[in-house]
Amino acid sequence: MFGKLSVKAALLALVMVLGGTLMAAADTLGDDGLHKEPWLRTTFKDLREDLNDANAEGKRLVVMIEQRGCIYCAKMHKEVYSDPGLRKFIEANFFVVQMNLHGNDTATDFDGQESEQSALMRKWGILFTPTVMFFPEEVPEGKTAPQVAVAVMPGAFGLQTTLDMYTWVNEKRYDIKDGEDFQRYHARMIKEREAAKVAD
Repeated sequence: MFGKLSVKAALLALVMVLGGTLMAAADTLGDDGLHKEPWLRTTFKDLREDLNDANAEGKRLVVMIEQRGCIYCAKMHKEVYSDPGLRKFIEANFFVVQMNLHGNDTATDFDGQESEQSALMRKWGILFTPTVMFFPEEVPEGKTAPQVAVAVMPGAFGLQTTLDMYTWVNEKRYDIKDGEDFQRYHARMIKEREAAKVAD
């Protein structure tokens, strides 16, 4: 009896260790405490330079704002950004720069103002994380990021909502004058996916 319990306990411990190792491998934290993805770009966080680099690659500039210990950021990285289809779509179409709500490293807004990221977040009025900001290919001089963003995704959302937002921006549907804003587009996509399931 004692031997069987010892084997079971050893197997359980092994499963927990392996599970923890796999979880850690799938969820990488940087020195700043923020979740990291292979498609996040390392830049000087000068938004004009980042926009030029994004345009040169034929991609859309995105700023992803997170903070250390953010449970909703963790949820997005573990449950949403881990999806292979979404990862592939983001890598192919977006130039994503991560910023820290409470960061001390500097960043430069489109208007040329350089400041610590924490000060920049206050300037932009960012109150919670995650917040994802999407930008057009051209930004007029003197404008700030919130003034020119074509869309802002404030908070944690499910996979389909997130994919629909990235798709809506990528297809420039915010410029289409058909009355279909993001919510209407998202509702239509939900119906189309449900219809496809029924057809199968």
